[in-house]
Amino acid sequence: MANLSHPFEFVLLGFSSFDELQVLLYGPLLVLYLLAFTGNTIIIIMVIVDTHLHTPMYFFLGNFSMLEILVTMTTVPKMLSDLLVFHKFISFTSCMVQFYFYFSLGSTSFLILADMALDRFVAICHPLRYGMLMRWAVCVWLAGSAWAAPFLAMVPTVISRAHLNYCHGNVINHFFCDNAPLLQLACSDTSLLEFWDFMMALAFVLSSFLVTLISYGYIVMTVLQIPSASGRQKAFSTCGSHLTLVFIGYSSTIFLYVRPGKAHSVEVNKIVALVTSVLTPFLNPFILTFRNEPVKAAIWGQIQKLRGLHKEI
Repeated sequence: MANLSHPFEFVLLGFSSFDELQVLLYGPLLVLYLLAFTGNTIIIIMVIVDTHLHTPMYFFLGNFSMLEILVTMTTVPKMLSDLLVFHKFISFTSCMVQFYFYFSLGSTSFLILADMALDRFVAICHPLRYGMLMRWAVCVWLAGSAWAAPFLAMVPTVISRAHLNYCHGNVINHFFCDNAPLLQLACSDTSLLEFWDFMMALAFVLSSFLVTLISYGYIVMTVLQIPSASGRQKAFSTCGSHLTLVFIGYSSTIFLYVRPGKAHSVEVNKIVALVTSVLTPFLNPFILTFRNEPVKAAIWGQIQKLRGLHKEI
């Protein structure tokens, strides 16, 4: 360490408690990571190349898939490499960069989910005004704000972490530079930082959840007024995959981060963070396509085109 307050690097314990079993985790986690990357990339490509998907709903979906790729890239490659080595180090600067991008991208994901909820609200509750209310200028503004706001708001947060006094060692009991383990190493008063973190969680996680909740409240009331059962089923079918993403994303994140204080169970947090970092991005492409006929049709259409090109060659 450079001195008692500013380490050159941190030691990431990761899954060291598993001893030799860490190597056995490498294969399954690598496969899940590659499948998550491939699945979300396919969705992005489909949204770009298929003109039938050039709508606000799939524009936001493409943004969400891009965020899933970027979030996993901030933590999973480092975690995988650490599974194969005994000494797991990350430089102080790399730790701060990882912290910044992980929480910025994660916050953006929730704002995009709220944008998707607003899109469904307008489509179902105000279908005749949908083209005007969800025109491309509005969609770009909503998505741009969702990307810009967290990245700007996280600047003072990461600067505050960089200037903390880390006099309780440099060992982080996690597989990435998470918030709670960093605060546990600090010997300076972090009560103000914890309050700021809680306000950030309110601003990005709980506020976007509230927008989603209110949107679906109106959607449910509108759909229940549809006289035919087939009409109600058709309206709800466009929301199924989004609601699944909302449940998975918000439940895990609220459990991990929307709690004031740093006295968290780090071991439990590691397991939940592993699920959200690897398993959830792997499942999302299946969630987004399983009950989404336009995306499945787009993928099948591209497969047919590739087959046709192959036969011509």
